[in-house]
Amino acid sequence: MHTLTRRSVLLGTLAAPLAAPQGNAQSWPAATTRIVVPYPPAGSTDVIARLVQSELQQRLGTTIIIENRAGASGTVGTAAVAKSPPDGTAWLMVFDNHAANPFVFPNLPFDTEKDLDPVLFIGTAPYVISTHPQKPFKTLADVIAAAKAKPDAVSYASVGSGSIGHLAMVLLSKQAGVRLTHVPYRGGGPAMNDAIAGHVDLLVGSTALSIPQVKAGALRAVVQTGKTRTAAIGEVPTVSESGFPGFEAYAWWGVFAPAGTPKAIAGRFGAELTACVREERVAKQLTDTQQVSLVLGGPEELRKFVGEQMRVWGAVAREQGIKAD
Repeated sequence: MHTLTRRSVLLGTLAAPLAAPQGNAQSWPAATTRIVVPYPPAGSTDVIARLVQSELQQRLGTTIIIENRAGASGTVGTAAVAKSPPDGTAWLMVFDNHAANPFVFPNLPFDTEKDLDPVLFIGTAPYVISTHPQKPFKTLADVIAAAKAKPDAVSYASVGSGSIGHLAMVLLSKQAGVRLTHVPYRGGGPAMNDAIAGHVDLLVGSTALSIPQVKAGALRAVVQTGKTRTAAIGEVPTVSESGFPGFEAYAWWGVFAPAGTPKAIAGRFGAELTACVREERVAKQLTDTQQVSLVLGGPEELRKFVGEQMRVWGAVAREQGIKAD
């Protein structure tokens, strides 16, 4: 949640699968293991998967295939993993909309909580609400004042209807007692382009999407949605500091397995993946470039976090009647 600065990473890692080492091949259930990324190539989840691909392959002794199986906000690829045999050969790496999908997509072919076992909680990153430098919005108070003066006149872009960014703006609008006009896009790139061009008043995007353009001067950050300020834009206040105590919204990344995957297999996969993320090259890319706060929590921590995300954003989606495009 959400693109990374990724050009140099992708040049060296886009081809998959990589050749597997032979030394530890017998210690893993299969010679080939899939990590399904249910989004298009070059998104933040895809880049994380490819960052760890080579090292994870060495540690497990299996050929790692990164399979981009995009469609319907990640639900196509998620369904494929949910229906896969629970034998350690298929894994799912998701983004934050995983928690909102059950509420904005009717009749999903899987149960988010019952058909998938949590494995690893990778980390979180706040959202940033930004604007074109020539727009008049320098603070959240400016946005609210303009929206109260002219209801529906202030527009904001998101990566799509039913995304966490969209739901966060809906919740903030409700708490502020204003009406904003949502302009959904199919991904961060198109939304960013129109925000930079000034075609929309605001953009809600993850730190990974927003900070490079803020640093370049193409956008001005108005407010961020974390509990505390992100170091890269430490001068920008949080929503909580701006009159809405307790308001938080996060992009996040996690790994799941088909329900019933043996604990020994899931445990080893999670442990080896954790070691890969802790590797200096990967950790620096995630924390410095993306401003991700690494959690590296186990199954129960991820289960608890996702349950809370589903509670919060599910309520917003239901109350406002929000559905995905």
